[in-house]
Formats: sequence, structure tokens, C-alpha cells
Amino acid sequence: MPKYVIEREIPGAGKLSAEELKAISQTSCDVLENLGPKINWVHSYVTGDKIYCVYISPNKSLIEEHAKQGKFPISSISEVASVIDPITAE
Repeated sequence: MPKYVIEREIPGAGKLSAEELKAISQTSCDVLENLGPKINWVHSYVTGDKIYCVYISPNKSLIEEHAKQGKFPISSISEVASVIDPITAE
């Protein structure tokens, strides 16, 4: 199944408290439960003003529906073509 990276522009994201991040995570999980088993949230990276989320989904439209229901912004959605890491260099 395709993997996607979603960029969400959220000013001050890096300053969100643990409680705020927990609330966002709970909202995301609730929406995912309603959407069914085809879409999965892998993890997210929180930076200064953005959150980068990694999802496994059959298509972009399901990711867009997740964002709509959870009221999450989307700056971009990119399908992952390959994953590389230090082992790739061997």
C-alpha cells in the first residue's frame, strides 16, 4: 500500500505542549477509527512551524478526508517513491 508524507503548516507547532499534542493525536486516532482500517498513521515529526506526518493509505483522497474530518491543515501530500538510509549506501 502506498506511503505518504503530509506537510501541515501550523505556526508555533514546535511550542505545542505535551497535552496539546496528545489532544491532536487523540483527534487523529478517532477520525482514523471512523474511516476504517485502510488508512494508518505511522508517526509525525513536529518542527518549528510544521508537522510532517507519515501515513499508509490506498490514495490521497482518504488522507484528505481524514484532514477534513479532523480539521487538520494540509500544505502538501507527497507519495513516497523510495526510502533510503545509511544501509542503502552499503
